[in-house]
Amino acid sequence: MKCPFCGYSESKVIDSRPTDEGERIRRRRECMNCAKRFTTYEIIESVPIIVVKKDKSREAFDRNKLFNGLLRACEKRPVSIETIERIVDEIETTLQNSLDREVTSIHIGELAMDKLKDTDEVAYVRFASVYRQFKDINTFMDELAKLLGEKNN
Repeated sequence: MKCPFCGYSESKVIDSRPTDEGERIRRRRECMNCAKRFTTYEIIESVPIIVVKKDKSREAFDRNKLFNGLLRACEKRPVSIETIERIVDEIETTLQNSLDREVTSIHIGELAMDKLKDTDEVAYVRFASVYRQFKDINTFMDELAKLLGEKNN
């Protein structure tokens, strides 16, 4: 860390503690050249996840969009807000842990459907019907047949 007083590039950490919010670490340092003390803050660098949509446009990942989509699918179903938040957290964690900084909206939709399938089958079918843009009753019935086939196995 470069000293703000003399510009020397070596310093030692004297004290280190988290800030009140716990989001940053406050470090007291002492310059190895002039012996003056100064404070630095360390924060986690967040790299945004970029979503590549079906029309090839790009936008930053917005967890609220995902939450609202899941909320609509779970409307009037016995799925708690906490469960929906947990699903969104799990999907966001999966995306953050992947090495890819760009992810397709298709991949996010598939992750959401996998989570909903285990949570509430009606919410899953609702989400899938919008997400996969069922054209007619036959595509809807095909999806139901797949779901029933998986359930019976």
